[in-house]
Amino acid sequence: MTGLAELTWTELTGPRILAVPVGATEQHGPHLPFTVDTEIAVALCERLAQSREDVVVAPPVAYGSSGEHAGFPGTLSLGQEATELLLVELGRSADAFAGVLLVCAHGGNAEPVRRAVSLLRGEGRNVLAWFPRGPAEDSHAGRVETSVMLALRPSAVRPRPRGPGVTTPLPELIGRLRSGGVRAVSPTGVLGDPSGSSAAEGREILCRWAESLRKAASTLTPMSS
Repeated sequence: MTGLAELTWTELTGPRILAVPVGATEQHGPHLPFTVDTEIAVALCERLAQSREDVVVAPPVAYGSSGEHAGFPGTLSLGQEATELLLVELGRSADAFAGVLLVCAHGGNAEPVRRAVSLLRGEGRNVLAWFPRGPAEDSHAGRVETSVMLALRPSAVRPRPRGPGVTTPLPELIGRLRSGGVRAVSPTGVLGDPSGSSAAEGREILCRWAESLRKAASTLTPMSS
């Protein structure tokens, strides 16, 4: 696996795809760390690089649009406009690469990521975004993310809260989330039920996501010079 942090500019040879982990720094309930989305994005980019020699993993974008979690202390957010601008300028600067793949593990970044990709592609740049998928009733700090973190970094997982968080499907909550944030919907910050999570399930989820990412990345071929 090749990471940009381990290379010098003289070692960056041949056409390469830059995989950029796009995460966030936001609350993930009383049992998961602020860095969940960033850690998942990094892990998936690293798995992609292990399967493709032409992929270089960038240092992660560890902050994003997390205003919906502002009701919980510790959440750090750039907002949508700043996140979009950051990704646009990052993409514009990546001319040494044959393409850029934004691997986004935070749902709140979806709109700025899509807008950034649209703008960059409109400028003729070879850019693609990929997002992991999960159940609509388990969208934040629930069974999926807890299982994945148990697989990636079990020491970071605190005792899980008793009982489920809010398990109403996300589309039914979106209006209240936009008006009042996550805290108006879930006092614990959990949207889902982490009680049945396990490292084994987390490994299975990571494998599915990694395969989906690999297939998506296969469409991102170097542009002809």
